Parts: sequence; structure tokens; C-alpha cells
Amino acid sequence: MDRLHNTIRPYAWGSPTAIPQLLGVEPTGEPQAEMWMGAHPGAPSRTARGSLVEVIDANPEAELGKEAVARFGPRLPFLLKILAAGAPLSLQVHPDLEQAKEGYADEERRGIPVDAPHRNYKDANHKPELICALTEFDGLCGFRAPARAADLLEALGVASLKPYVDLLRAQPEDAALREVLTAILTADPEAMAQTVAETGAACARLGGDHAPYADIARHYPGDPGVIAAMLLNHVRLQPGEALFLGAGVPHAYLNGLGVEIMANSDNVLRCGLTPKHVDVPELLRIVRFRATDPGVLRPEASPAGEEVYDTPIDEFRLSRYVLPEGGASRDLTLGTPQILLCTAGAVRAGEHELGPGQSVFVPADETVKVSGAGTLFRATVIV
Repeated sequence: MDRLHNTIRPYAWGSPTAIPQLLGVEPTGEPQAEMWMGAHPGAPSRTARGSLVEVIDANPEAELGKEAVARFGPRLPFLLKILAAGAPLSLQVHPDLEQAKEGYADEERRGIPVDAPHRNYKDANHKPELICALTEFDGLCGFRAPARAADLLEALGVASLKPYVDLLRAQPEDAALREVLTAILTADPEAMAQTVAETGAACARLGGDHAPYADIARHYPGDPGVIAAMLLNHVRLQPGEALFLGAGVPHAYLNGLGVEIMANSDNVLRCGLTPKHVDVPELLRIVRFRATDPGVLRPEASPAGEEVYDTPIDEFRLSRYVLPEGGASRDLTLGTPQILLCTAGAVRAGEHELGPGQSVFVPADETVKVSGAGTLFRATVIV
């Protein structure tokens, strides 16, 4: 079992205080957006045996287990993060596995460098993900029903939004959402900047259901993603609640602290709220144009005290233990690799004492018993 020393990524949207507060350290004054736990080559966790990439590469079957290597290859299939959003992240969508393989192969054939700013596919993998709130957490997830989106836009009284309202009311669901998103993302930039300014002011004036979009407009003046965001469901998670984000579902995180887990991939297609590349034709190929319920997840408790966030994929499995003061130790040994993350209290995992924000990597079949009083997240795979 290895204590993990993890990299914090200073993305501009990050909160300068949330992760330091969790870790019990002084803020640096700079944004601290994500703390990565895993073997992603971009920022692998470090251990006393070397980086987690090096540890796994030295003996994949011992670290991951034979079944996981046979199923997912000789690499850790998931990436675990603590995410601290102080401002809205980009509006984005992820491809499914077949789309990722096709897109990656196509860009490789065309000789587009992997680090090129206009490259869409950094790898051939899909990127389903799950966010579990540690604090109240705001996000956008999936399309509203077109009639509800039309009502939200119409209430603003902004004349330049009327064509979108009319399309949303006149077309079948798939066509309405597709045509309106296409129109927003291909609109004249100067005209759209004016529409966004008027929309942001109207949202601020009305408040209520419109308030989140006023804040988005304040952070991204003139960005067409502000209007696109109003097509999506706004969700406010309470601590312990989660969202699963599958392929083709547009989404964005707005504010809050959470534990995020995802398949080990960098494939993101952006719809807006970003200065980065937006490939509209490819985006429209990937997005699933149907209204959805965000589907807030609450953990399902087992008799052993494990609270599982059930998702439809196998690259990761996230669960939580809330350990009571004076409770008996629990055996968490599995035949698959695990990362254990403490988010509250004090937990002992094997020989390691963990406080909030501290984590360990547990190789497959390694005996691990935990005790203490606190909250412990367990990340593993299904084989």
C-alpha cells in the first residue's frame, strides 16, 4: 500500500480556498482547481516507489490484478480527483468509445499533433465521469425539454432570442435542440456578444431560475455558451449527492467542491464558456439531442456499511464509508486496485494515517483494514 502525493492543477476557474481549506493548509492566493490521484501521465501521483505510472508499469498484474489487466490493459483505468470550482468550467461533451476510437484514428491519419490546440481526441478512450458533492455543488447536466427551455428564454424579453424560442416551440425535440444549438454556435460573433450582454442583464434582473446564468454571463462576457447553457438543466447537489455524466450529454460544473472520478481519458469537445477551440461540426456529431432528467444519484448502502454510487460502466466504481467513532475496523481487501481517499475526520488505512485530502493506492489483493472516525471514498474497477 502506497501513500499518494498528488499534484494540484491551477486552472483559472479553480477556487483559491476550497482545496487548501480541505487540506488544512494556507492558500497560495492562486486558483487551485483539481487534485489528481492516479496514474494519468499528465500528472501521476507520486509514491515512495516512484510515480504511480512507474509502479504499475514495473508489474501490472501484481498492482492491478490479472482480471483488470485482461479487461482494461496494463494501466489504471480511472482517474480520481478532488475538484474545486470557483467559476464555471467550459460547457462540454464527451464521445462514446466507438466515437473516440474513430476520432483518434482520423486525427492520427491526418497527422494532427496530440498537443495541437485544435485537436479533439487525445486518446482512443471514452470519458464517462461521476461527480460527488462534498459541499453544495452547482452544475448543468443534459438538455431541458424544448418547451421548458423556450419558457426560460422567452421570459427574458430579449428580442434577439425570439428565433430560438420559435424553433424550440415549432420543431420535434431532436430537431429543435440541434437547430438551436447550431444557430447559437454559428451566429455572428458581434451580434451574439450583444445578445449575451442583454441576456446576462435580464437574468440578473429576474433572478430565481435565471440567476445561475447571470453568473455565467459575468464570467464569460460575449460567449455564445451563455445562451447554450440555458438549454440545459440546472442542478444543485447537496453533500453526498452525485451526477453521472455519460457520452453525448452536454454539461458544465459551476461552483462547489466535489470528488470526481472518470475513465482515464482527455477527450473533451467544448460547446462554449471557454477561449479554447470549439469544433462545431464534430461537436454536433457527438452530442445526443434529447431531453434528459439529470438523475441525481444517492448512494445505496450495503450491510457492510459501503455506500455505492451505481453507474452503468466498469472502468470505475466509487463508494463511500462513513466511519463512526469507536466503530470496528473494516476489511476493504479486493482483487482489484483501489485508491482510498479521506475527505473528513481521521482514518487509518493499514499503517497510514489519513486526514482530509490524503489518499493511498492499494494494489489488487493487498490486505487493507480501515478504522477511525471520518469519511473515506473508495475508487476501484469492476471486472
